[in-house]
Amino acid sequence: MNTHSLSCAHAAPRPEDENLGLGANLAYGLQHVLTMYGGIVAVPLIVAEAAGMPASDTGLLITACLFMGGVATLLQTLGIPFFGSRLPLVQGVSFAGVATMVSILQTGGGMQGILGAVMASAVLGLLIAPVFSKVTRFFPPLVNGCVITVIGLSLIPVAAHWAMGGNARAADYGSMGNIALAGIALVTVLVLSKLGNAAISRLSILLSIVIGTLVAALLGKADFSQVAQGAWFAIPAPLHFGWPVFNAAAILSMFIVILVILVETSADVLAVGDIVGTRVDSRRLGDGLRADMLSSIVAPLFGSFTQSAFAQNVGLVAVTGVKSRFVVAYSGLILIALGVLPVMGRVVACVPPSVLGGAGLVLFGTVAASGIRTLSKVDYQNNMNLIVVATSVGAGLIPVVAPRFYAQFPDWFATIFHSGISATALVAIVLNLLFNHFKRGNSDQQSVFVAASDRTLSAHVLASLYDGDVVIDGKLYDKNGRLVPVAGAHAH
Repeated sequence: MNTHSLSCAHAAPRPEDENLGLGANLAYGLQHVLTMYGGIVAVPLIVAEAAGMPASDTGLLITACLFMGGVATLLQTLGIPFFGSRLPLVQGVSFAGVATMVSILQTGGGMQGILGAVMASAVLGLLIAPVFSKVTRFFPPLVNGCVITVIGLSLIPVAAHWAMGGNARAADYGSMGNIALAGIALVTVLVLSKLGNAAISRLSILLSIVIGTLVAALLGKADFSQVAQGAWFAIPAPLHFGWPVFNAAAILSMFIVILVILVETSADVLAVGDIVGTRVDSRRLGDGLRADMLSSIVAPLFGSFTQSAFAQNVGLVAVTGVKSRFVVAYSGLILIALGVLPVMGRVVACVPPSVLGGAGLVLFGTVAASGIRTLSKVDYQNNMNLIVVATSVGAGLIPVVAPRFYAQFPDWFATIFHSGISATALVAIVLNLLFNHFKRGNSDQQSVFVAASDRTLSAHVLASLYDGDVVIDGKLYDKNGRLVPVAGAHAH
């Protein structure tokens, strides 16, 4: 009987293994793609502009990034032996490498230099992934909560940028019209979430984007005229941008980016594991990191760049409560379709950034709220955890509120700490080790930063008490009822 119960318990499906069916998978999968579409196309647009590419090559670069994002997502969600966390994580081109890739272009490396640097550094990342997979014990709720909170807070400027129009050089950037569209999308999310219908509530982000786009079209702020122009079907051609060129300096600078991506992906894997409510051990984390690195090794062959998990989609999992990895696998299929069907990409591109901004405010805010919820589980009584949280979150927000703060620092340092997520993770890990693991040297006199309980006793006072001692009317009596005198007290 007990053996049968144990086997049944062992066979209980994990939350992420639920399959919702074709219709739900497609709908929720499309919602994930719409959430991250702007982020995944931003990187190739920036690189193409910096490289002076013609429009035709820019389009090929975008479709290559969409295609590889889909392939990487399938690898991460469905997995093969030793590769893939099998968690609902959408993969795509990492924004962490943009500045480094533009720098490689400016120093004469060209696109081929970028592709070689990405491929070689990802090979190094694959080799060191097992080391990163062993750090799960250094990611308790104290560290994980700080990272999740900063992931959300660091994305709020992205939502604000979208809400203002998405193009800082546009004449209507920050106009009331753009912000009103964002407000419509935001209110739509809230109203649909309030209706009480589970299906509508879960699709509230997607429906708000659709409704917002329709309103924008009626106001003349959504242009569908370009949808029918251009190729309808195009498979990304391998090595279209040439064979990768391997330059030691470029590889070294990109390897710093790979370290940042490993830290960020570790945080994302652990964060989504916490949101889903499933166990993430070092083996599973390692499989997720290896999937990132394998995708990044293959990506340059098709003209794409480093792959990593998208933090905004971690927020979507938290908002919708849809934990199925198969939903995100369908997102991968949709991304592949966008990569080989440019016409679909042109349809998605018609969604005004302002509409995405309104939905993004809820999404990214939810990530931060999830982090705060995780931090609420932390014990702050008579320890230094409060200062760990304060310093880690503060360090993570520096590049958000002051983007040029690290402009005068060495490039390797600036690359790591310019990412608020990696800065928070590193600071939180170091301080957690310093105060909670290597306790030698910690003062027994509590700091002003300690969140004390209602009552505290110093160690030497506690040691002076005997069994049976009682306090009556503020006076201490021993077990025989004799008054214990207080040193230094004066008789009145």
